[in-house]
Amino acid sequence: MSLSGILANQILVIFIIIIIGVICYRSKLIDDRTNSKLSDILLTLVNPVVIFVSYQREFTRDLLEGLLISLILSLVTHIVSIIISYIMIRRKRRKTIVVDGVSVKKYVDNQDVEVERFSSIYSNVGFMGIPLVNGIFGSEGVFYVSASLTIFNIFVWTHGVYMMSGSRNMKLKEILKTLTSPTIVAILLGLLFFILQISLPNVMYEALTYIANLNTPFAMLIAGVTIGKTNIIQLLTKKIRKYYISFLRLLLIPLVIVFMFIWLPINDMVKITAILMAATPTATMCTLFAIKHEKNSVLAAEIFTICTLLSVITIPIVIRIVEILL
Repeated sequence: MSLSGILANQILVIFIIIIIGVICYRSKLIDDRTNSKLSDILLTLVNPVVIFVSYQREFTRDLLEGLLISLILSLVTHIVSIIISYIMIRRKRRKTIVVDGVSVKKYVDNQDVEVERFSSIYSNVGFMGIPLVNGIFGSEGVFYVSASLTIFNIFVWTHGVYMMSGSRNMKLKEILKTLTSPTIVAILLGLLFFILQISLPNVMYEALTYIANLNTPFAMLIAGVTIGKTNIIQLLTKKIRKYYISFLRLLLIPLVIVFMFIWLPINDMVKITAILMAATPTATMCTLFAIKHEKNSVLAAEIFTICTLLSVITIPIVIRIVEILL
């Protein structure tokens, strides 16, 4: 089966779990409080365990080089995403307004510019990226995803906070807090164990693997519950602007990354993993940051929902283009 075929199958599995999540929310089996707890468990336990376990492998120079290359590719991806979003999403929007009964096109302030830019820049590396890469490449792929998670966390807690808060006074405490988050700790510990070749006892490794296997169902159930909170029909038929932001996140930015990375003389797994990270839908962090900084959290949740639904179609398209070009 081709890579895009394997990916399409993995996305179908994920989509079914998302639908189950929607049903769980609508039937009140999972409420907001339960979903919040599931998110906490995923972010503070399951995701870090997935990453740590991925480092439990024999040390080779190729793997270490691949990890360093992944860091560079992720850094480039975030910089390119920021540039494109700032060019394509402006602080003033052309809008049709009615003045004295006459329709007039006028430039008005875009009140949601921060939410729109954040949604187009930051992808769902943890929730969507890890399950997809794990389904295609296994733990070695997740090993390279850890580089994307590191760069994502650094950018989102610096540039992301600055953009959403509108404040030039970055709080050092908040920046340092992300450097001690379970994800970053798991990456550092995993890397240390990998370099020093410290292997866990088989029974402990097996126990952690069971926990790591919870990642995909937990992540997709949480996504499904988030989608279940919205009126999907109304969401899909109103405010076409959300589709524009989705286009930037799901197609324009990933395709720019494809044509930048595809020609590089590096390991295909490293290359495809980096491209796949760029093709995942909007990060859930956008909704959380919008609530915290009193931005349009409803819009953030709507963009997340549409991007997640459309990614079922767009991610296989992007990977198919990669297959053709390779």
